[in-house]
Amino acid sequence: MENKRYEMRFAGSGGQGVILASVILAEAAVIAGRHTVQSQAYGPEARGGVSKAETIVSDEQIWYSKVTKPDFLLALTQASLDAYSKTLAPGAVVMMDDSLVRPALPEGTRVIEIAILRTAKEVVGKAFTANIVAVGAINAALRLFDDDCLLEAVRRHIPAGTEEINKKALDAGAALIAQG
Repeated sequence: MENKRYEMRFAGSGGQGVILASVILAEAAVIAGRHTVQSQAYGPEARGGVSKAETIVSDEQIWYSKVTKPDFLLALTQASLDAYSKTLAPGAVVMMDDSLVRPALPEGTRVIEIAILRTAKEVVGKAFTANIVAVGAINAALRLFDDDCLLEAVRRHIPAGTEEINKKALDAGAALIAQG
């Protein structure tokens, strides 16, 4: 992790698991011995509208728990990409599903367009694993945590009996980044 404080926003449609993705990355931060804060917004969004979650990871104590200028944005829907791409920090990273249309972004924004949703459905075999595919891709792209920390965080938040498919989803997400 390059920054001492990394502000991340996760956005998609209610039901896509962006909140769980945010929780898992916050949990990985705890396991790795870093400071973290996680928050989420869901109301009517939980029924298919735009939903968001935020995680801050820091090597130092976090005194302000709100994400103000995200260093990272995950967008799984066009509406979420359009809504949240306007408030990025300079040099931010935007990870977006490759089915989306890239909006105008601030100069210096690094964009990672990958097939998150398609990979969950076609490679992993379950569309509902898109959030775990994204978590694997995020960690591979940003190099936030050791793979063991991330896998342990995933295991703490998934139903018993789904370990194998979730490991497959993590690996598929990391492979999307490795393929470049």
